[in-house]
Amino acid sequence: MEEYDFLVIGSGSGLDVANAAANQGQSVAVVEKGRLGGTCLNRGCIPSKQLLYHADVMETIQQADEFGIDATVNDVQFADIVREVTEDVHGSSDSIERGLASSDRIDLYRAEGRFVDERTLELSGGDRDGERLAADTVLVAAGTRPAIPPIDGIETVDYLTSREALQLETPPDHLVIVGGGYIAAELGQFFGTFGSDVSIVGRRPNLLPDADEEVAAEFTERYEDRFDVYTGYEATAAMQSDGSITVEARPFPEPEGDAANDVDPVSVTGDELLVAAGRVPNTDTLNVETAGIETDAAGFVETDEYLRTTADGVWALGDIVGEYLLKHNANHEARAVARNLFGDELEPVDYSAMPFAVFASPEVAGVGLTEQELRAADREYAKRTYRYEETARGSAMKAEGFVKPIIDLEGEILGCHIIGPEASDLIQEVVVAMTAGSGTVRDIRESIHIHPALSEVVQRAFSGQFTRGGGHDHGH
Repeated sequence: MEEYDFLVIGSGSGLDVANAAANQGQSVAVVEKGRLGGTCLNRGCIPSKQLLYHADVMETIQQADEFGIDATVNDVQFADIVREVTEDVHGSSDSIERGLASSDRIDLYRAEGRFVDERTLELSGGDRDGERLAADTVLVAAGTRPAIPPIDGIETVDYLTSREALQLETPPDHLVIVGGGYIAAELGQFFGTFGSDVSIVGRRPNLLPDADEEVAAEFTERYEDRFDVYTGYEATAAMQSDGSITVEARPFPEPEGDAANDVDPVSVTGDELLVAAGRVPNTDTLNVETAGIETDAAGFVETDEYLRTTADGVWALGDIVGEYLLKHNANHEARAVARNLFGDELEPVDYSAMPFAVFASPEVAGVGLTEQELRAADREYAKRTYRYEETARGSAMKAEGFVKPIIDLEGEILGCHIIGPEASDLIQEVVVAMTAGSGTVRDIRESIHIHPALSEVVQRAFSGQFTRGGGHDHGH
């Protein structure tokens, strides 16, 4: 049995804490069964956003005629684009591995680990099979994997998850996507821009159901103009024959009584099926109950506000905790764990201004509470929307979309939601106002914005008349 001061399972954001522990002079072990760098680097945000930028360039050319420019695309080196991105990602992952392998402060174990006791792991796979590691402090940062919903016949079909879709070297003729969240939206945009017909089957009434409902509704409308979209349908069966895959779907939730007879199922056929129906935590592979680590009903690790688990000396962070499945959240949590492990006093993690972005077309971003969350909590608020088209820059770009701030009745920013070009950048000043400023409308309204930059759409959204919500509808 090898014994360490600190052990981390997973090599995504958990590595940041491993490095902090090593800097404190602790003996450190990292256990990783896959490529170094975790989901974001290898099969998530980095490859997807690199590929999506190619789609942005393609879309710019396709829309050039709106600006009086006659442009045609003669050829797309699609396989080369995908290979270049994959090689870039692998290069970064290999570089992390080389760094750890040559470190005299951190021991890397390339194996799968399962808890066999409190803070004790048994390794399986490779030349470490059967070895055991124990540590005074353990960090569980082992992430998630794609969820596969209970669809009849799914195991008989050659379906893709986001991992395989990001490495396809030819765009499908017709891609069928099961799922209506950000992965479905982004990969639909990528393959659709490069010529695939795209059908999306999602259970919720709108695509991007976690976004603010007005944003989600406009996003869904824009996707319905481009793609074959079935929202409010649950995929129930899948079958494959002669290179084509058919998905059958029924209305969700299933209508009851006589209405059930009036509703027709839908059937969608394509040559590739992408299952993008959320993520499941990897706790089931770790035998966490043996270590006394409690999980919620979905399998995510339960933690307190400092990211301590129910097991003494065991901490957790990132996607496996399930607070926000975002790389910048995992990095934020890693800073909190390092501070709490090696600082003078415990500080809770602050999630109050955690932004998200969807790099689709249109782009979507948000921070803070949505209108539906405020209504569900029966809170009073005021809201306003301001369209891109009403600014000089937005008009010049022929941009469509809007910025929607939500405030309390004293002017404190509760949330902001954006759909339109550069949404992922435009949201940032709102995040800064909520984090570092006073967090009020005045922070944005009274900051000087460059004219005529796109950021004026945010300033103007925060500058006019707001409408009361939460049971009131008179102006404020």
